[in-house]
Amino acid sequence: MSAQPPQTPDYRQRFWERYATAVHRQREPVSLEAADAFGRPFDIRLRGWLPERPDAAIVDVACGYGRFLRFFTKRGYTNVLGVDISAEEVELARTIHPDVVCADAIEFLEAHPSQFDLITAIDVVEHMRKDELLRFLDASRQALRPGGRIIIHTPNADSPWVTTIRYGDFTHELALNPNALGTVMELCGFERFEAREGGPVASSVLSAVRMVLWQVLRLKAMLFNLIETGSTGSRVLTRVFLASAVRPVANRPKE
Repeated sequence: MSAQPPQTPDYRQRFWERYATAVHRQREPVSLEAADAFGRPFDIRLRGWLPERPDAAIVDVACGYGRFLRFFTKRGYTNVLGVDISAEEVELARTIHPDVVCADAIEFLEAHPSQFDLITAIDVVEHMRKDELLRFLDASRQALRPGGRIIIHTPNADSPWVTTIRYGDFTHELALNPNALGTVMELCGFERFEAREGGPVASSVLSAVRMVLWQVLRLKAMLFNLIETGSTGSRVLTRVFLASAVRPVANRPKE
């Protein structure tokens, strides 16, 4: 038998090892104030999706320097865990929230079946190949308790401006639109899929003005789509979008 050729190392590992230095410390401020500012719009964007119980088990996968961990603890959640593959990111995240594990997100979820009420993946799935996305969603469904929810934030391939996000990071592997993500999540056993825009919300006077102006631009983009195709499409047109789906409470018999 001929020897197997050596496997090519995953190029992404080189970036993960220094992601905090290469990305966050250069592009984004790392502080409690910056984390709080990041989280404020999500009070509106995530309405109806968050657990009612403050002790709900929440894990934020690929948590970066902990902005979303801060979001949950500031809102009274007491059982919040972060996971990230980058030791640099974990070090930063622990300055914001102490409970952070250095691990591969997919392997972590596969090792913790039926343990979480909510999984959040903020700017995560675009870094995955298609086979990895399927494995991640399968692992997420298994890691959720029945009735548990996953929330995903990712670039929106339906946006006319998605290329600024899709190609803004060397490690981005794909961009999905709500229809594609919903189809994949249903394939992986989720139900009650819902997509929402990630644009400006009325959390201040300035953001309220931006929200109104965005709605004007959004209507123009929908009109363009309607003229060309006869349909307004998904109506989710921001550069990034949010998606939510739920693990079924009981396994339904296959038809």
